[in-house]
Parts: sequence; C-alpha cells; structure tokens
Amino acid sequence: MAEDIDAPEKSVNAWGQALAAVVLVGALGAGFWGLANTSAAESEPKPATCSDGETPAAKGKHLSGARLCQALNRSDLAGLLGTPTEIAKSASGSDSSIGKIATPQAQVEFETYTVTLSATYDGLPVAGSEALLGPDARPRKTLGRPGVLYSTRTISISFRLDGGDADSGPGVPARALTVAQDTKDRGGSLDVTLWRADGVVPDDAVLLRVAEKVLPTVPGWKSGA
Repeated sequence: MAEDIDAPEKSVNAWGQALAAVVLVGALGAGFWGLANTSAAESEPKPATCSDGETPAAKGKHLSGARLCQALNRSDLAGLLGTPTEIAKSASGSDSSIGKIATPQAQVEFETYTVTLSATYDGLPVAGSEALLGPDARPRKTLGRPGVLYSTRTISISFRLDGGDADSGPGVPARALTVAQDTKDRGGSLDVTLWRADGVVPDDAVLLRVAEKVLPTVPGWKSGA
C-alpha cells in the first residue's frame, strides 16, 4: 500500500520538475531574446545630434551656430537629399567670424552628402552680389527673397604625422545658395551649401529642395518680411 501511495507522489514530483524545467528554459530563452534585442538595438547606429556645449543663442540679434544646427539637422534631411536610408554621421555648429563680421555656421555630414547652413552679418544686400560670387553665379529668387545660386569649393586640409605645418588646398566642388535675410534685402544673408564625398557636382534640384525646407525653420525667419 505504501508503494501504491508513494508512486503517484513520485509521478507528481517528476511532472513538477519537468514543468519547472520547461518554465525555466522558457524564462532563460525569453531573457536571452530580450538581451539579444537590447544588444542589437544598442549596436544600431543612431543619427548624430548637434554637439553639446554650444551656446543656444548668440549675442544681440545674431543667430548662433547651435540654433542653425537645430534647424539644419532635421529628421527628414536624408530624404530631402535623396538618400533616405543614410544616417547623419556628425552634426555641429560654430560661432565663427571673419574680422568683425559674424558668420555662424552649422554642418551635418552623411555618407554621400555634407550640408552647411550659415548666416553672414555683413550688412550687404544679396541682389547684385552674383558679380562677386564667380562667373557661373546667377540670380535665383527663393521663398520670395533675392538669392544667388553659384559654385564654390571646399578646402582640403591634411595634417603631417611628423608635427609639421598642415597643408591645405582645394577640395571637392560644391553648390551654394545665398538668400537675403529679409524680403527687402536690407543686408546680410543665409547660405546653404552642399557637396558630395565622391566629388561629383551636386544637383541644383537637391540643393534647392533642402534650402526651401530648411530656411523657413531658421529662428527669426518671417514669411513676407
């Protein structure tokens, strides 16, 4: 009788152990699956964000490089460039100047394209400046404001491993669009410049598409003003 009673208890214990083992294996599997997904998510490249430590606003009425970076580094920028699967590798802004002329600038770099957005506070009108921007510069009214479309080049800088002076020279061809800061063209400009890593001259349609989406989002931009 003792054996008859004892047998079912062993059977229950065996089933319980088997069930516990199945539950444990399932829990471990779920844990490893979650860990794998977390690791995969962490390993996926993330779009670059504007560099930390930048001043959000420049002195006076001037835009800062940080503000320009926020306007340029859009979530749909890669799509506007025609390379929707690419992810921004770097994004930054700087509060540069040429002499006493403030020239804040932002730059976003992708695998194929690099785009810059800058402001120039020189007090000079954009209309008529094509004579100063090269032989192929031509007027191009953009978003209701005077503008000029022209060619330029990046600057290539190479550093010596022995600590000697860096060498600089012409880089890849770029296309640029300069647009008046206001419709009355009372001085100063906003500039969008685009170039390709492979050295191919960028398509103007791409440049204009980016400019027409980005410029209205620049702080202080007023339509019809």
